[in-house]
Amino acid sequence: MEKVVNWAFAGTGGITNAFISGLKAVEGVKFAAVYSRTRNNGSDFAARHGCRHGTPKVYTSYGDLLADPGIDVIYIGTPHPVHRELTLGALKAGKAVLCEKPVTINAAELRELIACAHENKVFFMEAMWNRYTPPLVKVREWLSCGLIGEVRAVQANFGFNAPWNPAGRLLKRELGGGALLDAGVYPISFASMAFGGVKPLKVSSALVLGETGVDELVSAVLSYPQGRQAVVGSSLCVNMQNDGWIYGTQGYIHVPDVVFAHGAKLHVQGKYDYCFEGEYLANGYNYEAEEVNRCLREGKTESGIMPLSESLTAMEIMDEIRAQGNFTYPGER
Repeated sequence: MEKVVNWAFAGTGGITNAFISGLKAVEGVKFAAVYSRTRNNGSDFAARHGCRHGTPKVYTSYGDLLADPGIDVIYIGTPHPVHRELTLGALKAGKAVLCEKPVTINAAELRELIACAHENKVFFMEAMWNRYTPPLVKVREWLSCGLIGEVRAVQANFGFNAPWNPAGRLLKRELGGGALLDAGVYPISFASMAFGGVKPLKVSSALVLGETGVDELVSAVLSYPQGRQAVVGSSLCVNMQNDGWIYGTQGYIHVPDVVFAHGAKLHVQGKYDYCFEGEYLANGYNYEAEEVNRCLREGKTESGIMPLSESLTAMEIMDEIRAQGNFTYPGER
C-alpha cells in the first residue's frame, strides 16, 4: 500500500474547488484540513468536499494549520498577491507546497521561495495544471521523439473578454489583476515547454493598460538561441483563438484550445497526419495532484515536468513585459 498523502487547502475560491474536485479522483490521498479567514467559508468547503475520508479540520489561523503534524502538502489557491506569504510560511514549517499559477507576483518573490525550499529541503511546485493533461503529455512525447524535427517557432494565445467588474480580482491592481499574470502565463509556459525550458535571449512586447490600471491586452515576441522564436498573446478584453502551435523543420503540432486541450494534432511533412484525442479522467486537475503525490513518495523536492527553473524563467519574462509597459503592482518587493 502506498502512503496516503494528506492534503490541506489555503483558500476556498473557485480554483481551489476545481482542484479538489480533481483530487477526489486520485487514489491514496486524504483531504485533511482547510484554512480560511472565516470559519463559515471553511466549514462550507469542508462539508462539500470532505465526505470521502471523514471530516477535515477547519482552521482560521494559518499558523495553526502549519503546526498540524498530520498535513503533508498544502495547496495554495488564494489571490496571487498573498502566494509569497503563505508559501514562505509553509516551506519554513516543512510542508510541501503546490501553489497556483502565477506562483508569485514577480521573480524576486519566487527566488526567495526557491531559496527557502532548497534550504529546508521541501517539495515546491507551481500548479501549471494543463502541463500534466494527456494532450500535453503526448505533445512532449512527440517532441522528445523528434517527429517534427528541430523546433523553430511557437505561437500561442490565451485571451477572453472578461465581464466588466472593476472591483473584481481580474481588473484590480491590488489583487494582482491583469491579463499577463492570469492568462499570459499559460502561453509563456507552453513556449517554454516546447523549447525545453531554455531562457529567451530577448523579450519584445506591447502591453495595453485599461481603465482600472491593469493590463488588458498583451503581446510579446520571445527570441531564443539559434534563431528560434515564440509569439504569445493574452487578453481580458477580447476573445482570442486560444490555440498553440509548435513549428519544426519537419512538421508541426497544433493544440486546439491549448489551456483546456482535449486533443492535439501532429503533421509530419510528406509522411502523415495524426490526431490524438485525450479525454480527461475527472476534470484534469487530478493529473498535477498525481505528480505531487509521486514526487512526495519518491522523496523529491521538485518536479521534473514543471521544474522551478521554468517557473522562474516565466516570471522573469513577465517582469520584463511589465517593465516595458511601465506596469507595477502596489507594494511590489
